[in-house]
Amino acid sequence: MPAAPEILITGMGTVSPLGVGLESFWTALDSGQSGVIERTEFAETDWPFRIAAPLQGFDPKQLVKPRKALKVMCPPIQSGCAAANLAVEQAGITPEQLNPDRIATVFGTEVFISDPREIGNAFFKCLVDGKYEHSLWGTAGIAEIEPLWMLKYLPNMVASHISIALDARGPSNSICQGDVSSLLSIIEAAELLNRGWADIALAGGTGSNLQHFTMIYRGKESYSHRIDSPQQASRPFDRDRDGMVAGEGAGAIVLETAPHLAARNGSAQARLSGWAQGFCPPESPRFSARIAEVCAAASARAGLRPQDLDQWNAHATSQVQIDRWEAAAIGQFAPEVPVVALKHLFGHLGPGSGCVELVGGILAMQRNRLPGAINFKQPDPGTQLNISSRTRNHAQQHMLKLSFSPTGQIAAVVVSKV
Repeated sequence: MPAAPEILITGMGTVSPLGVGLESFWTALDSGQSGVIERTEFAETDWPFRIAAPLQGFDPKQLVKPRKALKVMCPPIQSGCAAANLAVEQAGITPEQLNPDRIATVFGTEVFISDPREIGNAFFKCLVDGKYEHSLWGTAGIAEIEPLWMLKYLPNMVASHISIALDARGPSNSICQGDVSSLLSIIEAAELLNRGWADIALAGGTGSNLQHFTMIYRGKESYSHRIDSPQQASRPFDRDRDGMVAGEGAGAIVLETAPHLAARNGSAQARLSGWAQGFCPPESPRFSARIAEVCAAASARAGLRPQDLDQWNAHATSQVQIDRWEAAAIGQFAPEVPVVALKHLFGHLGPGSGCVELVGGILAMQRNRLPGAINFKQPDPGTQLNISSRTRNHAQQHMLKLSFSPTGQIAAVVVSKV
C-alpha cells in the first residue's frame, strides 16, 4: 500500500464580521479590532439579541458565481460560497487546470432557518379570527411560498453550489454537526486525499447565529447580557464572562496533495500535519479528559509532543461551562502552550467558527504573532492558561485548533509551517 501523501493547505478564504478576505481579517486580528456592534432593530430592548457580530463589507454579487444562483441562496450559503471562491483564488487554480473527477468538496453547515418575514404571509393566510387554522395550509398558506423556497435553506446546498462552480465531480459531502462541522469537514477532506480518492479538496464551514429563530431556540441565557458594552461582551476564559455573542461568517481552505501541487508548480500556505475526532457525553466527568485525549491523538499523528505546540487555537465560546471544560483540557494536556481565543473579536459564528479561526491561526503562525484576547482580564479561579489580552510576537512552527459541541462531538487538527 503506498504511503499517504503529504497534505498541504494551498488556499484560504474568509467572510466574517472583521471583513471580507484575508487582509482585512488579519489587520483586525492583529490590532484587536472588534466586529461586535449594537443591532439597530433591537436598540429599544434590553434583550441580549441587541448585540451581535454581523458580516462587514460583504457584497455577494462580487464574490458568488454565477450570480443567478444568489436567488436560491440564504445568507450563510452565500457567505460559504464566497469564502470558497476566495480560497480557490488564493490557491491559484481554475477548473480548466484540474481533473474534475479528482476534486472533492466537503463543507460544514447546519439547518439554515428561514427568516420569519419570508414565510409570514403564508401563516397570515391561515388565520381565522386571529387563530391559526392548519386545514387552510394546503389551499391558502402554501400558495404564498416561493416554489424554490426550500432550496435556499437546505444544508447540502453550500457543497452543491461550490461543486457546480468548480465543476468538481469527485466525492462531495455536507457535515451538519453544529460547532464541530468545520473541522470535521476538513478531517473528512483530508481522509479523502489520504485514501487516494481525490487530489484536491475544498473544505470549510459556514453558519449564522443571527437568525431570529436560532436565537430564540438557543434562549436568552446562552448570550451575554452586556448590552451596554458590545465590544466587551464576548469574554472567552475570563472570570466574568456571562455568555456568547452571536455572529455569522464562513471560512474555507483548499487542501491538496504534495505531488499534485508540485505538478502544477503551486505554493503552499501551511501543512495539515495531524487530526483526530471523538465523542464523550458532556455530562460525563471525563469530558475534559476526552477533549485532551483527542488533542493528544491529533498531535501524535503529527509526530508532536504537547511542548512542541506553539499555539492552542481555542474553541472558547465565552459560555461559562464550555470554557471551563476546555480550560481543564488544556491544563491536562498542554498547560504551557500559548492560547489564542478569537471569539473575543467576532463572537460565535456557528459552524463557520472552526474554519475561520483556523485560518486566523495560520495567518498568526505565518507572521509569528499571537492575537490578543482583548477582553481577558481575570482567569477563572483554579485555571491557569498562557493567554494574553495583548497581541504579541511569538515564534511558531505548529498550532492546534480545537472545536467541540455541547452535545459531545470533539475535533482537533494540527497545522504546521511549510
